[in-house]
Amino acid sequence: MGSGLEELGIVDDAADAPKQPEQAAKPEPAPTPEDLTAELERQLRKVSLFEGLLPVHLRRISSLVHEVRLEKGQAIFRHGDAGDGLYLIVEGSIRISRNVSGIGEEALAVLAPGMYFGEMSIVDDDSPRSADAIAHESARLLMLPKDDLRDLMFVDRELAYELLWRFVRTLSLRLRESNDRLLMLTVSSKF
Repeated sequence: MGSGLEELGIVDDAADAPKQPEQAAKPEPAPTPEDLTAELERQLRKVSLFEGLLPVHLRRISSLVHEVRLEKGQAIFRHGDAGDGLYLIVEGSIRISRNVSGIGEEALAVLAPGMYFGEMSIVDDDSPRSADAIAHESARLLMLPKDDLRDLMFVDRELAYELLWRFVRTLSLRLRESNDRLLMLTVSSKF
């Protein structure tokens, strides 16, 4: 059956070629446990808390993390909740805030990828959460359960020493920032 182009001397070579069966796209192989661990370690290295840690420590920590996905406005925890662990921001941003009577929500900080929060639950045993943590935009977090991280730190004293010093530096920085904000509020209220 011709297309009429043969009369003009135009031949469709593809029409005369034997039909090849179409090849289905091969699915990509599922990632191996080693691939998943390597990816988690790569993500952990991006979090300031874990920068420069030994690979063996990153591997141990990566075995403990759980991924958490949040939509904008979704609460991770609220002021007064029991502390369940440490959260590492991989994507999106998290707003740390408190509700102030007569004013409403007061944002204390907006944390970006590479930052972490909830470390007080690791250091301070039975104290409740001191603020709300809310997804400022859609976010992907890695969560380190408090008990699992504490167990790891008990077994690996070198890791415990390194993490505790990093927690102390973070808490010191945040306390200094809070003091500066408090001073600014005090000074501005006098005028």
